[in-house]
Amino acid sequence: MNAATTPHPQGEMSRTEPAEFVEQAARAFGIPGVTVGVWADGRETFVSHGVTSLDNPLPVDEHTLFQVGSATKTFTAVALMRLVADGRVDLDAPVRRYVPELVLADEKAADTITVMNLLNHTSGLGWNIVVDTGDGDDALAAFVGKPADLEVIGEPGARASYSQAAYNLLGRVLENVTGLTYEKAVSSLLFEPLGLANSFFGTADVMTRRFAVGHNADEDGNLAVAKEWRLTRANNPGGGLASTAADVLAWARFQLGDGLSENGERLLPAELLHRMREQTVELRGSNLGDGFGICWFLRDVDGLRTIEHGGSANGQFIELLIAPERNFAVVAMSNAGPNGIPFNRAAVRWALEHYLGVVDKDPEPLPYDAVRAREVVGAFDNDVMTLTVADDEAALTIAVTIKPEVRASAGFEMPADYEPAALGLLPGDGDEFIVTAGGLRGQRGFFTRDASGTVVGIDLGGRIFNRVPSSSA
Repeated sequence: MNAATTPHPQGEMSRTEPAEFVEQAARAFGIPGVTVGVWADGRETFVSHGVTSLDNPLPVDEHTLFQVGSATKTFTAVALMRLVADGRVDLDAPVRRYVPELVLADEKAADTITVMNLLNHTSGLGWNIVVDTGDGDDALAAFVGKPADLEVIGEPGARASYSQAAYNLLGRVLENVTGLTYEKAVSSLLFEPLGLANSFFGTADVMTRRFAVGHNADEDGNLAVAKEWRLTRANNPGGGLASTAADVLAWARFQLGDGLSENGERLLPAELLHRMREQTVELRGSNLGDGFGICWFLRDVDGLRTIEHGGSANGQFIELLIAPERNFAVVAMSNAGPNGIPFNRAAVRWALEHYLGVVDKDPEPLPYDAVRAREVVGAFDNDVMTLTVADDEAALTIAVTIKPEVRASAGFEMPADYEPAALGLLPGDGDEFIVTAGGLRGQRGFFTRDASGTVVGIDLGGRIFNRVPSSSA
């Protein structure tokens, strides 16, 4: 991957260099199919490599559909902001004004969570409810009745914790306010006026076009096609979109503008579009960002302010980074775990360095410390996943697994677990760490302590996980 190590002045790249990097990186990470798109110097560049599927291979290009996972949230948020601009939704209003049927175990939280709390992940809601409420137009309405089973993990507005459920609830806000299904609302508010003709939620729309399938490692470590191509319809607002590199880059170009579509239609006042990238809450110890704007992760990369959002589905991954002050954007898509995330991050970093001269690198962890290691080992969980931090007396490792009971009750194939990988503590007294190997390489987080100094929780990926008592670990 030597092609990725030498910076080039902006605008002086040959046409073959991106292709060389993408092919070498895809092969090094073992990804069947990838596509990367860059907007720089006022023009688009796309490079793709590999195939849609190991079982039924077709070439990947910028018009190949990928599942974009949580990057869907950026569309949900902007569609909601269009309703804010029209005076139909108030960001500071309680969600129950628009979703009176909302049910939570904590009635106080149900009454006080605002639209903004959902948008910037400060609702206090747990990650998600893994439940299939069907493919009918009532899927989200049925989902809204289920959060009585959703854990409320914090006081609304107190701090950020990434929540899929929050964005699925925002989908119901869109439905109740517009009178349309979520999918039709997003299509009419965004896809149609922006000309995003290859962005879909329904498999019936996808199956007639070229699309990538995900891949996960089997028990022997060989990649196998992920059989579950999409999750439930109720999960669409938080992660159900299928789109192409070309459409996502066009979406990024809209974010770089002043709220106008390319044909001059005013979709959003510039001040509201730009407000979405102003910090609303701080994030600590995360590689994903320094804070949340409205939906967007905000990050400082070598002095450059960026807005970003990634996404993962079942063996499919995306990373989108936008640098407004440089009129720059890059999107990377890949179709295999566990290395899809590391490939995407490598592609984004390569584009930043080679187009902008901006270097994004991980902090160096401290040497192994047995005393500190003993303080942080254990199991930590949320409503869906368990993190296990272990110590082999030479290094710390972290494993991320979906709870067996959640898999068993889901009724559909869920993404693969992340096997134990090396974790290193970072300098300072903030109990911050970085994963240094495996599919989560480069992911950062921190441990939390109670008043006595005992480690009681861990944050990873912007999500809170609480320690599992040793008697039930």
